[in-house]
Amino acid sequence: MTQKTVQTTDATQPEVLRQHAEQQYAHELAALAEADSHPRPPRWNLSPRAVLTYLLGGMAGDTEITPKYVGERRLMEIAVATLATDRALLLIGVPGTAKSWVSEHLAAAISGDSTLLVQGTAGTDEQAIRYGWNYARLLAEGPSEAALVESPVMHAMREGKIARLEELTRVQSDVQDTLITVLSEKTLPVPELNTEVQAVRGFNLIATANNRDKGVNELSSALKRRFNTVVLPVPDSLEDELSIVIRRVDALGRSLGLPEVPPALDELRRVVTVFRELRSGVTEDGKTKLKSPSGSLSVAEAISVAVGGLTLAAHFGDGELTSRDIAASLVGAVVKDPVQDQQVWNEYLETAIKKREGWKEFYLACREVS
Repeated sequence: MTQKTVQTTDATQPEVLRQHAEQQYAHELAALAEADSHPRPPRWNLSPRAVLTYLLGGMAGDTEITPKYVGERRLMEIAVATLATDRALLLIGVPGTAKSWVSEHLAAAISGDSTLLVQGTAGTDEQAIRYGWNYARLLAEGPSEAALVESPVMHAMREGKIARLEELTRVQSDVQDTLITVLSEKTLPVPELNTEVQAVRGFNLIATANNRDKGVNELSSALKRRFNTVVLPVPDSLEDELSIVIRRVDALGRSLGLPEVPPALDELRRVVTVFRELRSGVTEDGKTKLKSPSGSLSVAEAISVAVGGLTLAAHFGDGELTSRDIAASLVGAVVKDPVQDQQVWNEYLETAIKKREGWKEFYLACREVS
């Protein structure tokens, strides 16, 4: 008989494709906790000031804290302060504005656990937010604590931690309203057991919602009142957006084990420029109006394009990122609709890119793929 090897997801093992924030940045969180002399709300691992440093970057003793969010400081101050109150936090923005990223890092810094997550979809039911049952035990023993299956929200309430709910507007309206009692009364009734779970101090909820989903499942006014809303904008400048892309591409390249490719700042700058121009409908110099494609062209998609280009360069190129590597991934990100978007893309190449100084190689690579 052959012995079966059990694969684990220990954070120290290189086989883990993506570590949780509290694992990947454990050394930073530990350094912040050690250097943190400010008051902490109940069951917070760090003070609000230290959480802000973790998000925006800085120093903790001799340890450099890398920025997790590039943007307006005041927005992060409001987000952190909200979680220290009895109001839940709703992060809203277009795709790629780091809503999920900020949500994960907030939970990691405050609770040391970013895994208490409910992924909202059209099929999310009340059990995902409230609780479910182990039906084998339920049939054998009837309703009991042992047969109860806690949701991430219920677990966070018991432990005094931060729960996360992604894509709230994807969830059906009647299921959304399950949160009203949790957020207003800080309790979750379990009528089958004639009991309830009361939230322990330190509990709160971070929800995210997509601007482009507005109208899919609008939040009720009763539920909106339970949230403090923070709108995360797209990066103000090309340099800010480029900084985000470079940092995330570098981190993803390491986690994926890609062969090291020399930095190619010019190529990444072109990707970010293309995305910003098509997203805004005008060239960076403001001289040429453009049509926008149907896709969101978010920062997250720009990162994916760059990682795709790095992969091609590392495995099928000469080890240097070129316009040809970038173009292969870029066209697929822009052209979602093969008719409408293709026309928009072709027009953009001819009117904005063709005569741009220093972009000839990029133009020819994109034309070749298109």
